[in-house]
Amino acid sequence: MMKDNKIGTYNFVAEPFHVDFNGKLTLGLLGNHLLNCAGFHATDRGFGMSTLNEENYTWVLSRLAIEMDDMPNQYEKFTVQTWVENVYRLFTDRNFSIINKDGIKIGYARSIWAMINMNTRKPADLLSMHGGSIVNYICEGEDCPIEKPTRIKVDTKEVSETLVAKYNDIDINGHVNSIRYIEHILDLFPIEYYQAMRICRFEIAYIAESYYGDELKFYKEEIGGGEFSVEIRKGDGEVVCRAKVVWI
Repeated sequence: MMKDNKIGTYNFVAEPFHVDFNGKLTLGLLGNHLLNCAGFHATDRGFGMSTLNEENYTWVLSRLAIEMDDMPNQYEKFTVQTWVENVYRLFTDRNFSIINKDGIKIGYARSIWAMINMNTRKPADLLSMHGGSIVNYICEGEDCPIEKPTRIKVDTKEVSETLVAKYNDIDINGHVNSIRYIEHILDLFPIEYYQAMRICRFEIAYIAESYYGDELKFYKEEIGGGEFSVEIRKGDGEVVCRAKVVWI
């Protein structure tokens, strides 16, 4: 299979309701586009959600790291490309590039996914699913020049925010949508940050699921040099996810 056939290319427009007060595409909407592209790419190759659901399996996002030099402006066209970098027994690495209207790559993202059984919530063996054919879609030689997701540590005991998961947080799987965590984390920062700076790197590690009615506590710790670590825990103390936000 040719390299070009292993890369999915998807075109978008930064709609007015997708941008913030600066007229830039929001990070949450960008994340949503990335996950949609992952779904499009997998579906075109026989590993999409609808096919997997029939077999009682689904994809679960484990980690996501995004680095951006700029964001598309309101009404601007932009393109997302995605490809599979590696496949392991329990995980697969999927990368993305974000290309502006002038054809310039303005950002990249790395993600790690697992396929789980919807009843047992246990990971599937990717190398045995469909005869291991997923390895045929590994794209070798395509560059993704950003650091892989890192280990995030949060030591603070001070709660920055507390909220209860509501209707708009819940996705079709019945738990809090992965992008909603990103949006809630971004709300931890005052608007002055967004007026004076921009986020150059965001990464998040998903650890446990949360559901409608769960109390979520947010712990934000400043590391220095514009870097913050965030941890979200349920009311009982179980860690749901951890994130890193880097401002410049």
